[in-house]
Amino acid sequence: MSTETTAQSPIRLAVIIGSVRHERFADAITGWLLTELAAIGGLEVDPIDLADVDLPLQGTRPGGTETAISARLHAADAYLIVTPEYNHSFPAALKNAIDWHFTEWAYKPVAFVGYGAGSGGIRAIEQLRLIFPELRATTIRDAVMLNAPWTRLGPNGYEGTEGERAALAGTMTELGWWARTLRTGRVADQASAA
Repeated sequence: MSTETTAQSPIRLAVIIGSVRHERFADAITGWLLTELAAIGGLEVDPIDLADVDLPLQGTRPGGTETAISARLHAADAYLIVTPEYNHSFPAALKNAIDWHFTEWAYKPVAFVGYGAGSGGIRAIEQLRLIFPELRATTIRDAVMLNAPWTRLGPNGYEGTEGERAALAGTMTELGWWARTLRTGRVADQASAA
């Protein structure tokens, strides 16, 4: 694959839904998010719902065992993580999924959509920003924070505000730049190693 083709190819975006609770607001937010992402050109979106993935607590070294989502994470050029804020942090199932994988995250960008009561999930996002650089992933500056999103649930699902749509557009612009840039670098490294 040439660098020129790489720059023009669609970005393979894994949207990771971090909540695994039986009664969760993540489904409404993800529905809204996937609709908004469908309107953005140049994306191949792969929603990965951790509630559908059987990942027992980490029992091996990171990257030591293939999981049901390893290939999908590996194929992604970028990640968009949807996370609630639970007790000033993010869900344990999300940390477990991160820890099960290692090389899948390397040299790829990560963006966040957080939600929570008054904070909009900012504390969960800030803690995730500390983890991903250890895996050689790049977290981007922009993020989407949804404050008390359950107050905007309408008959057709979650109804994002104009400000939230603008935040998502800005986040995706930045994520797209990093995804294309880092993909070009990964392809160049693979070519020089061949």
